[in-house]
Amino acid sequence: MSAYRDKGLLPEGLRDDLPPLAGFEADLTERIMRRLTSFGYQRVKPPLVEFEETLLTGPGEAVADQMFRLMDPVSQRMMGVRPDMTLQIARIATTRLRDLPRPLRLSYAGQVLRVRGDQLRPDREIRQVGAELVGIADPSGDRELITLAVEALAELGVEGLSVDLSLPNLVPVICAGLNLSPARAEAVRTALDRKDAVRLDEVAADLPILRDLINATGTADVAIEALRAAPLPLAARAICEDLEAVVASVRSVLPELTLTVDPSEFRGFEYHAGLSFALFGRGIRGELGRGGRYLLDDGEPATGFTMYLDSLLRALPAAPAIPHVYLPEGASRDDGNRLRSEGWRTVQGLNEVADPRTEARRLGCTHVYRDGAIATVEDDG
Repeated sequence: MSAYRDKGLLPEGLRDDLPPLAGFEADLTERIMRRLTSFGYQRVKPPLVEFEETLLTGPGEAVADQMFRLMDPVSQRMMGVRPDMTLQIARIATTRLRDLPRPLRLSYAGQVLRVRGDQLRPDREIRQVGAELVGIADPSGDRELITLAVEALAELGVEGLSVDLSLPNLVPVICAGLNLSPARAEAVRTALDRKDAVRLDEVAADLPILRDLINATGTADVAIEALRAAPLPLAARAICEDLEAVVASVRSVLPELTLTVDPSEFRGFEYHAGLSFALFGRGIRGELGRGGRYLLDDGEPATGFTMYLDSLLRALPAAPAIPHVYLPEGASRDDGNRLRSEGWRTVQGLNEVADPRTEARRLGCTHVYRDGAIATVEDDG
């Protein structure tokens, strides 16, 4: 018995998904993918493992510390297990699909593996589903992806959706304009990201403009007004004007959507090079997904989002029980095909049994097929 228990022990952050959860997750994945396909996003399927240097170019540099590495015994080169699928989409867009017309719309679904989880998402193996819009850096692109993500989640039944907009390049631009040293700029950025006003005063008490960024966190209207009033340098002002354009563009199609702004947040947006966003559902712990603008290895702009299926499963009611019909040994093949064509899921009996109802219950079936008719296990006599 001890050996059996040891076989069931998995490394921290990894788990077996069992019925019915595994099936529910697969169903959600395909429903999202069908919606992305209906909007012209073509599915790609990159490999789980590839050469380390290709994963670490462009946006991959920002997540290098999250990547598992191994030696390929065939090529004798270092390989990496993908920590994020966006990195691979970036590679595909700049190589195999570089000659296709822009904007290029791609979608994907698959598992990623990370060296460690975090407090909100302790799992290290995560299923991602997402879309990337390559070749455009414009509010219309942000609008399309935010709208697509929000409507896909609403269609699945997620309630109380909101989108939190971030500007991960705003603080670096301000710090550069203030000629702060790299060490001081990093301390400022960390304090702002954590909303640590005490620490911010310790490292930048002489720079009240930075305290203005903490006050600019909140609903989109409040944040935009606060950013307009802040004495920002010209380059930072342009970033904020871009934010206003995105908010106006999204509201033109989703006027009731709750939009909030956190202009100084950057954790989780390490490789983003422009406006970014996170998706939340009312009462759900952690983000349902996140996305934003980034640059490919050749400098081409792109925008995308990734949904996290672990959070989405917490956001939705448990999967409803699916009726299964027990087909006793001897039931005809035609009967089974007919029932499946009608939408039933069948479990074929492989041996004759004295009581099909008892056998149906033992195998977890809700119905039993007898004498050309279907009866519930409870009603069958």
